Amino acid sequence: MDKVFQSVFYLFLIILLFKLSQFAYRVLRERKYREELAQSGMPYIDKMDGRQFEFYLQALFQQLGYNIQVTPSSGDFGADLVMKGKEKIVIQAKRYSAKNRVSLSAVQEVYAAKAYYKANQAWVVTNSYFTKQAKELAAACDVTLVDRADLQKFINEVNPVFKPREIFENITPELRKCPKCGRNLIVRDGNGTRFFGCSSFPSCRHTEKINKQ
Repeated sequence: MDKVFQSVFYLFLIILLFKLSQFAYRVLRERKYREELAQSGMPYIDKMDGRQFEFYLQALFQQLGYNIQVTPSSGDFGADLVMKGKEKIVIQAKRYSAKNRVSLSAVQEVYAAKAYYKANQAWVVTNSYFTKQAKELAAACDVTLVDRADLQKFINEVNPVFKPREIFENITPELRKCPKCGRNLIVRDGNGTRFFGCSSFPSCRHTEKINKQ
């Protein structure tokens, strides 16, 4: 009976040690992830609107020696940025929430932009992820997809001079109209949080996040 008890005890001890090692590994992995997340500034990228994200990518790639053109907000023919270096690269920037995945329409648009701008490469860069259909079409059209994990790793490798926080706090988001009264929305600060508020406040109290999607 003692041998049976010892066997059960040792088995329990082994399982316990295994579970503890798994828990320790998860804690260390989560800590490393949070450190890399903070270093990359992704939380501030998540707060940006599309215009701010485009200007951040411009600053990021300029540090690598590219000549960057941010295209007009309308009539861009599917490209938000045009990069010129050894090759010409068109980029569509998609600043989404992590819950919203980038669809194949982004791939279609940047593929068309590649032909219009006579570029060598076409990229879609996002702080989110891509749908399965977008990945399949990108593979067929030779479009490069840079998702959240790729972008975070890239930022940490480049270690850009301009940090996402600086872009978020200093680049004005794209102008919007108040959906309630039609007046312009302006950026306001409240308890350290930046948001859009109606310019006709206090008669109109509409507010919304800077990052709409």
